[in-house]
Amino acid sequence: MIAVVAGAAIVTAGAFTTVPGLLVTPLHDQYGWDRGHIALAASVNMIFFGLTAPFAAALMDRVGIRRVAAGAMLLIAAGALLTHVMTSVWHLVVYWGVLIGLGSGCLTMTFAAQITGRWFERRRGLVTGALSASSHLGQLLFLPLLAWVVDRYEWRPPVVTLALVALAVSALVWLLLRDHPADIGSTPYGAKEYVPKPAPAIGAARRTVTVLLSAARTGTFWLLVGMYVICGASTNGIMWSNWVPAAHDHGMHATMAASLLSLIGVFSSLGALASGWLTDRFDPRRLLCVYFAVRALTLLALPMVLSSTVRPSLIAFVVVYGLADVATVPPVIALSQRAYGDDGPIVFGWVTSAHQLGASASAFLGATARDVFGAYDVVWIALSAVCVAAALLAMVVRVPHASAVTT
Repeated sequence: MIAVVAGAAIVTAGAFTTVPGLLVTPLHDQYGWDRGHIALAASVNMIFFGLTAPFAAALMDRVGIRRVAAGAMLLIAAGALLTHVMTSVWHLVVYWGVLIGLGSGCLTMTFAAQITGRWFERRRGLVTGALSASSHLGQLLFLPLLAWVVDRYEWRPPVVTLALVALAVSALVWLLLRDHPADIGSTPYGAKEYVPKPAPAIGAARRTVTVLLSAARTGTFWLLVGMYVICGASTNGIMWSNWVPAAHDHGMHATMAASLLSLIGVFSSLGALASGWLTDRFDPRRLLCVYFAVRALTLLALPMVLSSTVRPSLIAFVVVYGLADVATVPPVIALSQRAYGDDGPIVFGWVTSAHQLGASASAFLGATARDVFGAYDVVWIALSAVCVAAALLAMVVRVPHASAVTT
């Protein structure tokens, strides 16, 4: 039940991350704003999304998972509702970039790592994969419908609808989510003995910075950061904000492009689940090497398969790219936990920050490159090249074996 409620929060937050791609053309047509300025809101969102994650992890240790998650959903709802009355592009940057970025940043995979770390002794990789899949399930549930509504009723109705969903999920989190198994007199799944609830951590912000300074003195941290900068740039950074405009450049209708992005989300969910299962059984480094290599090949092929109609080659891209999309999350969480023990979730939060910095740069630079070159082809080729570099970085990471780490 705890995993399902956490998944519902991640699903809802995940739905908001894909909406900016649907708003670029309508906002450009309605207000005359530059595409790059509109994409700036998505970039700011990704920056706050990433920077919030490690502090949110420490804050959950201080005041509890339930309070932070419920408050985050309220912040997301407020940001979405305020966009209904915006009149300037900087309003979009504040409401969507800052408020929704802060709220969704509390519900990243760092949140998932907290849930799995406290509630699961066994099957952590599998549950992590399931929660990773939840973020992309938000695309599956909302994106095609939102694209259809935007196409027929402009952009405001779907944004308000999502805000109301966020309010409902906030209430659900407050009623059903608990901070620790001890709160209900239970044990973590698979644990043989009762685990007492730890005392609230003091100095959440100080601990977050202290963990960063400590981890930054290790080579493993910077290798994980380097991989995740590239990961963010080659996934949500470019896809969530630029996929629909890129497909539109090839003559594809926005609703069909959004449906394909949703289909990527479906296969991302399947890939995350499979990756969680594989992470419990194989070397996470080798898995990451394979995932990045596959992603490099698919991005290199994308300029050749995009067209105005859905062809078998484009479906093949959607399937293969989707399977490798979120598959990187379970191995990176596993490496963080093995290398840094109890500080693993906070370290992963900082690594996630790097992911979102890469995503932010990619969202803005991708749109800017489109304005400069008139097409996205150079963007896909450049991202393919850096994914090859990430595949090589994965094999250099050095961490203890799972058996050497006390969980």
